[in-house]
Amino acid sequence: MKVLLFFENQKKMKQSGIGRALTHQKEALSLAKIDYTLNYNDQFDIAHINTLFFESYRVLKMCKKQGKKIIVHGHSTKEDFKYSFRLWWLLAPLFNHLILRMYRHADAIITPTLYSKSLIEHYKNITCPVYAISNGIRLEEYIYNEDNVLSFDSYFNFKNCKIVICAGLYFDRKGILDFFEVAKKMPDVKFIWFGYLKPIMTQMKILKAIKHKPDNVFMPGYVDIKVLRGAFHRADAFLFLSKEENEGIAVLEALASNLVTIVRDIGVFKDWLIDGENCFKGNTINDFIDKLNYVFSHDMTNIKKRAYQVVEDRTLDKIGNQLKEVYYKVYNE
Repeated sequence: MKVLLFFENQKKMKQSGIGRALTHQKEALSLAKIDYTLNYNDQFDIAHINTLFFESYRVLKMCKKQGKKIIVHGHSTKEDFKYSFRLWWLLAPLFNHLILRMYRHADAIITPTLYSKSLIEHYKNITCPVYAISNGIRLEEYIYNEDNVLSFDSYFNFKNCKIVICAGLYFDRKGILDFFEVAKKMPDVKFIWFGYLKPIMTQMKILKAIKHKPDNVFMPGYVDIKVLRGAFHRADAFLFLSKEENEGIAVLEALASNLVTIVRDIGVFKDWLIDGENCFKGNTINDFIDKLNYVFSHDMTNIKKRAYQVVEDRTLDKIGNQLKEVYYKVYNE
């Protein structure tokens, strides 16, 4: 069997979660010994389409015409588009149309979690099977590396302080405003937000908040990978206050780095992250401050150990086998 992995605008999406999903899918299929191509002009048996826009739909229609089975990857939902880009409410009807147009033509849909599976299954006129398969994680990338930590220390030059980090685009949905509020009330702690979004795409209230952010918040944008990985090992906590996710690849990266993770208590984390067992959860600014103070003052060894078990279930060899099973199921049907 040969699979087409199709990603529209690969270069532009390289640093996004979907961009990392392509890297993970390629490796997962290689580990499962599934032949794949990125070129839709090649010969292939099944199309696994990961994007939703106009070129993606053209490829989908081409595959339909050729009688090939199509799997659409549910990286996006109507729910996670809200409170993201500037003027999102004006773009939402078009975005929702594009999502449903792709999903309704699929022979199967793969999405990262049981939560996003439940959302998609309730969209109108979705009749194909929906499978929950994590985006996966390469654990070896997140093994402690002293050189990476030294790169981080050289970049930021923080001395004798607690460090809290997050990674994501400048979306209201990602919880950046609450991240600032927590930082404002903890002036002795250094807060770092990794990631970037062009100002023209960023909501005005986010741009205003960034301009007036607390002095203990640092926003370096995209940094060298050694600095970023050093941050995941040097920090004391990963504070991820997103209001809506379909999985949260950055959360998997934090867990794999043995970094204590604090998340907002939202649906996507319900069945695999447990408050006080492998992470901490909260709903309000005071909750998040209390959780951080608890993390700073207690031994987190057992929390980290149980958190690591979560990502051990999502290694790329396991993901590859799960994808292989779905491919053959769809192909044989």
